[in-house]
Amino acid sequence: MEIITDFLKTTFKFISDVLGSAQKLLLPQDIYSWQTLIYLSIFSLLMSYWAQGIIVKNIIALCGWLFLILGTSWYTTDKPVLIPGTVMPVGALVTGGLVSVFAFGDEQNIFNPVSFVLWPTISAMITAIPEFFQGTGTNVSTQIPKPEARQKIIVLIAGSILVSCWLQVYFLVDSWVKDYPSLLNDDIDNSFLVKELYPIENSGPNKAPNNGTIILNKVALTIIDRIDKRPWYQVEILLKNTGSRNSEISKLGNELIVKELGDYKEKDLWRIEARVDNINPNNPDTYKLDLLSIWSGPTSKTYKNPRMAVYKQYEYYLKRSCRVEPIASNRVKIAGIECERVNNFFDEPPPSQR
Repeated sequence: MEIITDFLKTTFKFISDVLGSAQKLLLPQDIYSWQTLIYLSIFSLLMSYWAQGIIVKNIIALCGWLFLILGTSWYTTDKPVLIPGTVMPVGALVTGGLVSVFAFGDEQNIFNPVSFVLWPTISAMITAIPEFFQGTGTNVSTQIPKPEARQKIIVLIAGSILVSCWLQVYFLVDSWVKDYPSLLNDDIDNSFLVKELYPIENSGPNKAPNNGTIILNKVALTIIDRIDKRPWYQVEILLKNTGSRNSEISKLGNELIVKELGDYKEKDLWRIEARVDNINPNNPDTYKLDLLSIWSGPTSKTYKNPRMAVYKQYEYYLKRSCRVEPIASNRVKIAGIECERVNNFFDEPPPSQR
């Protein structure tokens, strides 16, 4: 019986202590406290949800954010806990995050890249602000920080700016990869800034970029449809005009690039060209048509132009070769075309037009 009594006493004491701590945390002992500001922020946010009119809603939500920031800052500065190895309190980091989200977030994406990038710097500035004031309560005056405090402030803010710069680099590279996915096929082994931690499928040096393969496949299928069984004299005119940038094949390629790569900014860095040559000099009516998908965007390589003695941006290309020749049909020559089934990738500048 005594064991049960002791167990119940211990249990009730534990529950009483928990409730007492919760009451002390949630119920302010004074109206001027951080709990009051937190409750005002919750009340303001609820009222903004039910408010009518966008202006009224935004004003009430603004007040809610301000109450939340002030209440959080007050609570976390009462008993500051420093981040290990720094002079920055955890409270300043939390408050800086709230300020960053409030100032730079939006309804679609509260935690956007700008909020993350500026978070460390804002937190460092919040940490440094008290060093410029002295006194408590209403007896507060400005001061110049002491020499030892100045050094800590400079190191803290400079280190936080450096962290912000690295975060900006991350988001910048991430946006490049999304807008220009063909960059993943370049060689970054010599980069001091970017390292590939996890290899991505179908990417890397000496591998054909996916977007280049897509547009070349589309161009090849369209060219086959347009040439096959077409009158031979029309096909010969098309083949002989392939060296022009306004040729039918180039125009077709540009249209397909815009259509297939419309969601990527790199669509302006791809182009379609064609090279035509006679396979057999003894049979001038047999042509070899090379369809090229050329990447003219940034790469990690350059090459020296022998004609101009200057270094130019390196290009690479994908190629699909086709054989075009006339076929007799009802005493009329029509074109026949047969293309390779796969594309070939060349990590070198494309051949010049003949």
